[in-house]
Amino acid sequence: MLNELSFSANSMIYGSIKPPSSKSYTHRAITIASIASGESTIRNPLLSRDTVATIEACRAFGAEIHTDENIVKVKGTRPVVPDNVIDAQNSGTTLRFMTTLMAAASGGYAIITGDSSLRKRPMQPLLDSISKLGANAFSSKNDGHAPIIVQGDSLIGGETEIDGSISSQFVSSILISSPLARKGVKVRVSGAISRPYIDATVLTMNKFGIDVVRDSFQFFHVAEEGEYKGTEFAVPSDFSSMAFLIGCAAIAGGKLRLDCTGLNMPQADSKIIQIARAMGLKLTVSDNLLLIEHEGEELEGGTFDLSDSPDLLPVVSVLGLASKRGVEIRGVKHARYKETDRLSMLNIELTKAGARVKELDDGLIVKPGEFRKVVLNSYEDHRLFMAFSLVSILSKGKIRVRGEESVDVSYPGFVKDLEKLGVKVRRIKR
Repeated sequence: MLNELSFSANSMIYGSIKPPSSKSYTHRAITIASIASGESTIRNPLLSRDTVATIEACRAFGAEIHTDENIVKVKGTRPVVPDNVIDAQNSGTTLRFMTTLMAAASGGYAIITGDSSLRKRPMQPLLDSISKLGANAFSSKNDGHAPIIVQGDSLIGGETEIDGSISSQFVSSILISSPLARKGVKVRVSGAISRPYIDATVLTMNKFGIDVVRDSFQFFHVAEEGEYKGTEFAVPSDFSSMAFLIGCAAIAGGKLRLDCTGLNMPQADSKIIQIARAMGLKLTVSDNLLLIEHEGEELEGGTFDLSDSPDLLPVVSVLGLASKRGVEIRGVKHARYKETDRLSMLNIELTKAGARVKELDDGLIVKPGEFRKVVLNSYEDHRLFMAFSLVSILSKGKIRVRGEESVDVSYPGFVKDLEKLGVKVRRIKR
C-alpha cells in the first residue's frame, strides 16, 4: 500500500536543522579508505541507501568496515574479486567506482549490477576508456549498461581519454583507482560537466595521501609510486539536500538556521546560494552556519546554467513556480541520465500540476500557472519527491505526492525535518 502525501504551511517556517552530510564525499571517503593501507576514521558520514551500497561493495572485496551513527571505521585492503555479485542497488556512484576498481582487484571476474533504474544508466564511455588502460570490462548484454563484468588484475595503467559530458563519475572512477594500476595513469578529458564533483574527488584523494597533477579539467596524471594511507576524514554537510530546505524557506517564507560543517569544501550544489540570492532570498554563510531569511514575497525569476550542478534542476524548476517570470534552466542534458530522465519527468509532472513548462534539449523553461488538484508521481526518484513536496506546499496542500520511500537514498529525515519547521504533512493511504 502506497502513501500519498500532501504538504502545507499555514504560516512562515521557523527553526534550526542539522542537514544531512554529503552523499558524494561519503562515497569517495569510504571507497578510498577501503583501499588505503592502515585504518581510517570517517566522521559525519551519510548512511543512506546509496552509501550503504558502497559500504557493502567495499566489504565484499575485503575491507573491514564498522559503522556507527556519526563515525565509520575502515581497515583498508588490496581488493579481491568478491565471491558474489556486487549489488549497487540504485547508486550510480557505486556502479561507476566499482567498475574500475574491480579491474585492479585480484582474482577472477567480478559482476556488478543494480536495480532496474541503474541498469539503464550509461556505462560505455567508462568501459571504452578503461580498456585503454588494460582493463577487460564489458556489458553482459553488450548494450553499454549493467550488469558489468570485469576481469581482475587487468588494470595496467598508461594513457586514456574520456568523454566527460555524460557523467563526471567516469572521470572520478578512473582517478580513484589509478593508484592501484601497475603504472602511472594519464587521463585526457573532453567536455567535462559537474566539475566540482571532480574537485571533490581530487581533494579526497589528497587527504588520503595521493597527489594528482592536473591541467584544469582537461588533463590528470596520477603517478605509479603513490599509495593511499589511512587517515581521518570529516564529511561536510550536503548542499544537494540543503537546497530543498532553502527552497522551502523561499516558498513558505520565514527564518531558517542550518547548522553545518565544512561548507568551504568544493560542492557542485553550493551554487544554490548564488541562485537563491538572485531570486530574492537573504542568506548568510560561514563555514559552519547557513542562515536563510525570506519575508514570503514573490521570488524573482532568472536564467541559470546548471551544467556543473545538475542535481539542482528539480528544486530550481519548482522555484520557478513561485517567481514573477519563471526560470529558464540550461546546460543539463546530462540530467536525462540520472535516476530518471529528470527533464522529461519534470515536464510531465509540473505540467500536470498546472505549470507552463517547455522542455528543451538541455533544459526547461518553467513558468507559474493555476494549480490543479492532482497527484504527482516521483518515479522513485528522491530529488523529484523532495521537489514535488515543495510544489505541494506552494499549492497549500492541494497537490499530493507519491514516492516518500525514495528519500532514503540521500535524505532519510527529509519529511521529519519539514515537520520540525512547521510544515503540516498529511498521509493518505492508497
